[in-house]
Amino acid sequence: MDCIPYNYLNLWKVKTMITLDRIIEQQLIQRLQAGKVLVLFGARRTGKTFLLKRIFQKATEPALFLNGEDLDVQRNLANRSAAHYRAILGNCRLLFIDEAQKVPQIGAILKLMVDEIEGLKIIATGSSAFDINQQFGEPLTGRKVSFRLYPVAEMEWVTQENFIQQEANMRERLVFGAYPELMHLPGRAEKMEYLNELVSSYLLKDVLELEGIRHSGKIMDLLRLVAYQVGSEVSLNELSRQSGMDVKTVDKYLDLLEQVFVIFRLRGFSLNLRKEVVKSPKFYFFDNGIRNAVISNLNPLELRNDLGILWENYMLSERLKYQHYTGMLVNNFFWRTYDQQEIDWVEEREGQLFAYEMKWGKSYAKTPPSWKTAYPDAHFQVIHPDHFKTFVIGA
Repeated sequence: MDCIPYNYLNLWKVKTMITLDRIIEQQLIQRLQAGKVLVLFGARRTGKTFLLKRIFQKATEPALFLNGEDLDVQRNLANRSAAHYRAILGNCRLLFIDEAQKVPQIGAILKLMVDEIEGLKIIATGSSAFDINQQFGEPLTGRKVSFRLYPVAEMEWVTQENFIQQEANMRERLVFGAYPELMHLPGRAEKMEYLNELVSSYLLKDVLELEGIRHSGKIMDLLRLVAYQVGSEVSLNELSRQSGMDVKTVDKYLDLLEQVFVIFRLRGFSLNLRKEVVKSPKFYFFDNGIRNAVISNLNPLELRNDLGILWENYMLSERLKYQHYTGMLVNNFFWRTYDQQEIDWVEEREGQLFAYEMKWGKSYAKTPPSWKTAYPDAHFQVIHPDHFKTFVIGA
């Protein structure tokens, strides 16, 4: 646990797993400041540890890297004394803690460190929003800046791919998703094996640990039901009936799946017009590959009958990445009326409404009449494969 001076950092060779730069890397470096704890969270296997080591390797000042899963690290940090922490850090004023949520009382520990050790800058990682809120929340109020790392975004791929590569690779990402390790796997068989292993061994690990659940079968059954209903309104009562769990348990598990960044919930938009539907939410996956592995369908696009669903899920998850990485202040919704007029994605931002319809085919959707009547000043745009870059890349 000795501090590693900056001039010896080149002795620690980080295994090359990702050749493209992650947008959030520079954001983390730019926000490093004394007295603040930067917390990087996101789903497992999205590259948090690798990114942390990359920043560590580039450090131009003495730095210390700790693994929160290491029992020796946990025991050493359990001695909550400013003098003890000064002894651990030595001359280091840059501290990296990977899997920080594994360290008991980590929020209180980091608060003591930044309050009592002058000039200390900290970056920590965690895998679930639940852990972040529980372990880091109250003790670090006013001292914490949170960042989220997603699977690789289109706005990150664009720096590595020409136009032809982008079109071909994007079609593959509609099936396999964008987890960073996939780019190093040579063929379909290896990618299928990776995703199946990810789903069976890692996907629900945080949920099971959070709730002390021994068997993941019920949660996986629920997730499979949601995967088949991507893009459609979801009835919790119907999920309860199909899964054999009561409604409160279903809602609880869905919330946990959101907190570990497997799925996200989209609510209906309404200004209380009588004919607008707002009660039932929609659910989408943060990654297409996870969704497809959950339903055991990793067939290529030409063999699928759910192209519209794949496109909609991919575009909306990519839009979330774009919003987060660009710091967009926005509320997201879908919109539907009882007479089946609908819009996939509605953004409330800048005092205006922006409506988007996802279309895989070449057909150009028109603005739904009820939307146009109710919100005449709102913007409306169709997002299809020949016209999507502005929506998810900004170019």
